[in-house]
Amino acid sequence: MGSTNLEVEQKALGLTARAEGNVTANATTSPDLPPEKDPEVTFDTGFLSWLQVLGSFFLFFNSWGLINTWGAYQTYYEANPPAGASSSSIAWIGSLQSFLLMLIGVITGPLFDAGYFRALIGFGGFMLPFGLMMTSISSKYWHLILAQGICVGLAAGCLFVPSVAILPQYFRRRRGLANGLAASGSSIGGVVYPIMFHKLQQNVGYAWATRVIGFLCFGTICVSLSIMRVRFKPKDKRKLYQLSAFKDLGYCLFTVAMFLGFLGFYNFLYYVQPYAIDTGIVDSNLGFYLVSMLNAASTFGRIAPNFLADHTGPLNMLSPAVTVTSILAFVWISVDTTAGIIILAIFYGFFSGGFVSLPPVVMASMTADVRDLGTRLGMVFAITSIGLLIGTPIGGAILGDTGKYIGVQLFTACCLVGSAILMIILRVVRSGPRLIAKA
Repeated sequence: MGSTNLEVEQKALGLTARAEGNVTANATTSPDLPPEKDPEVTFDTGFLSWLQVLGSFFLFFNSWGLINTWGAYQTYYEANPPAGASSSSIAWIGSLQSFLLMLIGVITGPLFDAGYFRALIGFGGFMLPFGLMMTSISSKYWHLILAQGICVGLAAGCLFVPSVAILPQYFRRRRGLANGLAASGSSIGGVVYPIMFHKLQQNVGYAWATRVIGFLCFGTICVSLSIMRVRFKPKDKRKLYQLSAFKDLGYCLFTVAMFLGFLGFYNFLYYVQPYAIDTGIVDSNLGFYLVSMLNAASTFGRIAPNFLADHTGPLNMLSPAVTVTSILAFVWISVDTTAGIIILAIFYGFFSGGFVSLPPVVMASMTADVRDLGTRLGMVFAITSIGLLIGTPIGGAILGDTGKYIGVQLFTACCLVGSAILMIILRVVRSGPRLIAKA
């Protein structure tokens, strides 16, 4: 089992082509050996390798980190609705961002494999600030759909895939740790950007608050562009889809589990703040910081499980993370004190951090042939993106029809429970009922 997993992990690095050059002082590749079998190619060490983690950190910071800022914008738009927008329709802007971020991976994955790494970051580095600048001057709902929904969503998608795909070229044994450190950028971005927007909006107004965020996005993306380097260029072109993957029971279980999980997951992030304020649990000032507390805890929730996944197996960490997150979603129903809602937000952020950061590592460990990895992961992202698109609007519709948060809370919890059950079944399918088995 151990040797088989190691072989799968080596294949999952995606290093199926010859190395294109000397990327470190002591790592040159033989022209006749693939990089994963060349004894002179080093992994898990070196200054350049850890620079890629820093670069990926900023890509996560400006993709999922910025997407996680949507809650602050939704609160502002509900208080100051743009022309032509109802309160219930505003959530579609944030959902569109998340949908495009995941969906576009089907296209950006093959572009990355074809050698367009820098072009993807360059496009994202231009389009993301551009979308925010256009958002700052938008006055109608359809303006925001185009600028903040489509432009920001597409740009974030172009940044997300390189942040995931580059690290396996430099890390093997420490791949989970490297991925966790980089993925923490999304939760830190989810802390920094909302607070920036909230404070700047009070001092200089909505328009300049959005522009300042755009400037910070541009500067940090430039850091990534200047330090990140593709180490190996895969020779095989990635297929856009592979329907035969759905003959694999494990793949089907994982795909449906991801869809259900993300169908409910973001409802907590979107509605825990208005829930706490509307029910009088906290005042508006403290309520604003609930999501920031959640994202801060998520930073540790992304690093620790990924570190342990290198030793226990990624699926052994993902299954408990989803299970505990689903339990916490049920606990949300009964929380009615200030201390309780703060503790709930922190715990939800910590355990959900593993849920959102481990799937690429799990998919890599489940894929035996590297030529199928990108395609299968891209299809998972595409299906998951539908859950992201419709999940929070469904929550908003439930809230609008009932006027109570109990429906949103139950919807969130049931979706996550369904995901947790399927993840546990997947764990049993792959490793049997044994509790101590690497998976």
